[in-house]
Amino acid sequence: MSSIHPTAIIEPGAEIGADVTIGAYSMVGADVRLGDGVVLHPHVVVGGRTTVGAGVKVFPHATVGMVPQDLKYHGEPSRLEIGANTVIRECATLHLGTEGGGMLTRVGSGCLIMANAHVAHDCVVGNNVILVNCATLGGHVHVGDNCIVGGLSAVHQWVRLGDGVMVGGMTGVEFDVIPYGMVVGNRARLGGLNLVGLRRANHPRDEIHALRAAYKLLFAGDDTLAARVDRVEAAHGGSPLVDRMIAFIREGGDRGICVPQRSQDEAE
Repeated sequence: MSSIHPTAIIEPGAEIGADVTIGAYSMVGADVRLGDGVVLHPHVVVGGRTTVGAGVKVFPHATVGMVPQDLKYHGEPSRLEIGANTVIRECATLHLGTEGGGMLTRVGSGCLIMANAHVAHDCVVGNNVILVNCATLGGHVHVGDNCIVGGLSAVHQWVRLGDGVMVGGMTGVEFDVIPYGMVVGNRARLGGLNLVGLRRANHPRDEIHALRAAYKLLFAGDDTLAARVDRVEAAHGGSPLVDRMIAFIREGGDRGICVPQRSQDEAE
């Protein structure tokens, strides 16, 4: 049996799963689908064409599925999807997608979106991601699995964060970050690998050693990044973590690759 407070407003057409709890003064729009076991605390707004997975918890004053902050948006029927068991804390904002980004914003399962964090239009956020208080993802950002974006940090539009990335607090991320990279700074500089995250993910020691060696080789020398990637593949290809990093770089994006301080200063 679901528990819906008498002051909550559920628009006709909304689909409510089993064992859902909706607190006082919360609002659920007509095109919303709430999975089994969802908990909306008081004063939550869920609107738009939004699908909320089973076991998701949304805390007071969070706003989910509203119109994106994009002047090019013109009312197209875009969507927001939130995976199972994600937690969305107070005053967080998650917006619908746009026509220019595939019509979909997606947040994976098991994520923690802390207070005042923002997931903009057309973002794709993986599983088990943590956005710390006031972390901001600009439009079209892709975040891999098991990433942590520190408090008061901002990720520029179209940037990609590979799996396992750690973004330090108060960091501005302008360029793509390789899987398991660790970045910090007013304008982010790569500060090594997220070794803590690698160990927490239970990657074998020999794979972590291979990734460390590949990282050193990748940012050594004065030739092109493409040539260094080829050297890394020749020396350490076949290791799953190294292959993932190589694939991430070769896939490319719109923002370039974030590099360590010395390499970036030399490039400038």
